[in-house]
Amino acid sequence: MRSLANSFAHTSVQRRKSERSCTMMKKLFAILAIVPLALASVRAATEQAIVDHSASIIREFRALPEHQIPRSVLRHARGLAVMSVVKAGFIFSAKGGHGVVVARTGHGWSGPSFVGTGGAGWGLQIGAEMTDFVIVLNNWDAVRAFSRGGNVTIGADVSAAAGPVGRAAEADVTPTAAIYTYSRSKGLFAGISLEGAVIGTRKEANARYYGRVVGASDILHGRVAPPAGAGRLRSAL
Repeated sequence: MRSLANSFAHTSVQRRKSERSCTMMKKLFAILAIVPLALASVRAATEQAIVDHSASIIREFRALPEHQIPRSVLRHARGLAVMSVVKAGFIFSAKGGHGVVVARTGHGWSGPSFVGTGGAGWGLQIGAEMTDFVIVLNNWDAVRAFSRGGNVTIGADVSAAAGPVGRAAEADVTPTAAIYTYSRSKGLFAGISLEGAVIGTRKEANARYYGRVVGASDILHGRVAPPAGAGRLRSAL
């Protein structure tokens, strides 16, 4: 009897192991399918879709009840970068993202200058995640970093800190870093840190959106008129 009971117990353990293995394999295949689809969606978005999505992100961040960006932070901002970043992988990972940068000018907010980020990594990571970022440019040095038309490395070219949140932070208007970062994630990764991230100007996207070759500096300093399609974004600011 004892031998029969042990046999049943062994069979039950083996069955549970097999079920766990099957479940893990299903998750793996699902994630491997998500990786190229998620990164492809980042590459395929049109410039106008990126501008409209950036406007939606701004409105959503301003509406968060307990974690909203304080109005005082936005009121004193010299510029904003708004981005969506997809990170996906199994052991090896890849990420890609796009968005826009805008700056205050003597005539209100500038038109959008398009930016992007990407990279690859390795480690004990599994899953897929979409993260929306709002990066508050607190001073003109931060705006100039994004005006050069090249790459900006967060934490090296500009100092970064997590931004204050909620109504309790309204009185704290003295920036502690060149940029404040805000993020909201959905997915299986714990989150994406912008420290060390390289954000580059997308010159071809700027040329397509404005109908001619224009520099990031001209856009962000208001020397290029914002297209009509940027109206929704500018009103959200």
